[in-house]
Amino acid sequence: MSEWKQKRFWKAAAPEQVQGGWTVELDGRAVKTPAKAALTLPTVRMAEAIAAEWDAQDEVVNPLSMPFTRSANAAIDKVAVQHAEVADMLAAYGDADLLCYRADAPQALVDRQAAQWNPYLDWADATFGARLMPRTGLMHESQDADALAALAAPVHAMSHFELAAFHDLVSLSGSLILGFAAAQDLHPPLTIWAVSRLDETWQEEQWGEDEEAQEVAKIKEGSFLHAKAFFDASKLT
Repeated sequence: MSEWKQKRFWKAAAPEQVQGGWTVELDGRAVKTPAKAALTLPTVRMAEAIAAEWDAQDEVVNPLSMPFTRSANAAIDKVAVQHAEVADMLAAYGDADLLCYRADAPQALVDRQAAQWNPYLDWADATFGARLMPRTGLMHESQDADALAALAAPVHAMSHFELAAFHDLVSLSGSLILGFAAAQDLHPPLTIWAVSRLDETWQEEQWGEDEEAQEVAKIKEGSFLHAKAFFDASKLT
């Protein structure tokens, strides 16, 4: 049997202001999440992006072409009902942050990691009062508890829409600090993404590019950029 696919039944999708925010209506009927919850969105910007995705569908709905819709559904159906657990999971990245695990050789790689990663650790210290310390090698060493608590607080303060986006910013980069840097516009997201791939880029320079790995990296890059766009669309100001 062929897989069932939803067909387009509406003529127009449009954002609509509702109590508590915005939603998207298809010919006047409000969109629901997969869990049948109301699709109540925080900003008109997000509602416009989601309406545009629904309007762009052809005869058959393709969820893979609707990243804003999928992220909003995840925020409402998943993150909102376990906000504290998701925030704890992301804050835990600070205790094993990518930026803190350094090579001991060759010296050129050691120097590149220090040059690109140390400024982000300095920024986190200045911004959050949280000094994370680099380690050589891959063995885990716990970071200062007060620094971790200082980083956890702003994660827990995020809305469930922001947290849904922040999840991807952190998990894709492997770094809580880079996730914050992207969310707070420290540098352009592509710059931050490149910093997160420093080790992979180094390996490619030494051994050449792997076509399959490049394709995977490109997909992850696209997801990272979407997460940043969704985070920005979540902000009320």
